[in-house]
Amino acid sequence: MKRNGGSAERRLGFVGIIVEDRRKSASLVNGLLSEYGDLIVARVGLPYRERSCCVITLTVDATSDEVGALTGKIGQLEGVQVKSVLAK
Repeated sequence: MKRNGGSAERRLGFVGIIVEDRRKSASLVNGLLSEYGDLIVARVGLPYRERSCCVITLTVDATSDEVGALTGKIGQLEGVQVKSVLAK
């Protein structure tokens, strides 16, 4: 599902996600990533057992509004941290 119906400029960027409690939040994060899958160019997910968390890195090609919508929803999930950077 393409979200960019207007003339906003698509940009390449990264989204970093840390899921502190995988059992509690992973399915919710995965659901949102599937919903916004058309923006995601690449995804790497690594369990970090030493810290009992999961680290997900996304490469995205999207407008700032699209990335903001995705990261805003992810950031509302309990026990999940998210940061993003888009190239100029």
